[in-house]
Formats: sequence, structure tokens, C-alpha cells
Amino acid sequence: MKKLLRNYSLLIIVATIIISLDQYTKYLVRQNLDLWTETWVPWDWMLPYVRIVHVPNTGVAFGMFQGFGDIFSIVAIIVALIIIFYFPRVPISDWSLRLAMSLQLSGALGNLIDRLTIGHVTDFVSVGNFPVWNIADASITIGVVVLILGVWITEIEEKKKKGSSQESQIEGDTDLMEKV
Repeated sequence: MKKLLRNYSLLIIVATIIISLDQYTKYLVRQNLDLWTETWVPWDWMLPYVRIVHVPNTGVAFGMFQGFGDIFSIVAIIVALIIIFYFPRVPISDWSLRLAMSLQLSGALGNLIDRLTIGHVTDFVSVGNFPVWNIADASITIGVVVLILGVWITEIEEKKKKGSSQESQIEGDTDLMEKV
């Protein structure tokens, strides 16, 4: 049991925090703002740039592909199961992949909860002309960015290691040639 908890601890902690925050903020929006018509901003100067609105979303992140909520529910379940299955197989040292998977699972489950309980996802963050989004959408997006950065950093580190091992090999060959 300890090994199981250790393998899944990051996933459980990140998912618990993000899903809780996502569901709580969506609840506040549903309780306090009418659909489409009401807007809230903490400071008036933000109004042209950032506002909180209550928008139902039957598509995916950022309001794309409206009306395919059932399909995306199935996809979210499949993605969640794959992440849960694959997560303990990722080395603990690969922190970027583990964090990315945790963020993506959190976002997928946060929006899945909405789809299963109210039939659509509650989006509420409106920034300029960008599509309206929520914390789960942001979690998925940040997870993708973390994944890309992690792969990029890993590639850079591997190139450095490869370069330094080739230099060591060349130096060793040079030393051997000098002895001959």
C-alpha cells in the first residue's frame, strides 16, 4: 500500500488541489452569475481585458467543437485511465512528465465531472477576445506546456551528455595515439 501511495502521491495531490479549486470556482460562478448575461470584475479598470462570465460549454477546452460533449466524456475517461495506468511506470526522476500527466488528468476529470453532473462544462474566465475557459482548461494547457518544456530540456541535456562523452572518447583516443 505504501508503494502504491508513493507511486501516485504527486498525481493524487495535484488532482485533489486542481479539481477542488476548479469545482469550487465553477460552483461560485453558477450560484452567482446568470448564464451569458452577467459579468463580474473585481476592479472596473479590468473590464475591457478580463472578466468573469457564466458560459455553458458542450465542446472541449476554450469552447471548441460545441455539441460533442458525449464524445469528449468518453475521450476524457479513456485519457484518465491511460494516465492512471501509465503514471507509476514513469520514473520519479522524470518530474516534468509526471507533473504534466497530473495536470492533464486534473483538467480532464474537472471537466468530466461537469459533463456528467450538469450536462455541460462551466467556463467563466474571459480574457479579451480569447475563448472563455476555466481552471480545468488551464490545467490541461499548462500540462501540455510542461510536457513540451520537459521534452525540450531532456533533449538538451542528452545532447550535452552525448557531446561530453564524445569529447572524452576523442581525448582518450588522442592519449592512446600519443602513447603509441
